[in-house]
Amino acid sequence: SSGITQSTGSFNTLQHYYILNLIECMSAMKDFVKQSTKIICIGRNYAKHAAELGNNIPSEPFYFIKPTTCYVEDGGNIIYPDITNNLHHELELGVIIGKKMSKVPKEEVMSHVAGYSVTIDVTCRDLQEKCKAERKPWSISKCLDTHCAVGPFIPAEKLET
Repeated sequence: SSGITQSTGSFNTLQHYYILNLIECMSAMKDFVKQSTKIICIGRNYAKHAAELGNNIPSEPFYFIKPTTCYVEDGGNIIYPDITNNLHHELELGVIIGKKMSKVPKEEVMSHVAGYSVTIDVTCRDLQEKCKAERKPWSISKCLDTHCAVGPFIPAEKLET
């Protein structure tokens, strides 16, 4: 059951289509882990954490990408890989984009947000530091299987005021 009931009065077909479409979209977004094509992350956006690690705070945010194999869903286990001796984790807010975006005006960005998820970003800190010291990309420190734990999908309208 979709949770929509029709009264005995007339029901606007177009309105009905949009309501059903919204429900289908929200239902589909609950499976965002299976539908995602990439995980886009923002680096050094927390000044205090950047300072703790001895990193400069950038004037503009920078981005890095994790593959979707990093996902581990609510109740799953994060793997502590043999290649590190210093595994760190950070609690993050995951923003789930519900429709394709490219060059979207700032005023319209939030209309693309389908919902949110509490996430844990996992980093092999010793590998990251080694890569940074060698001026190499540090993807290996962030992109291992299960290194992006995600909680359940929270629809955006549940958090709107």
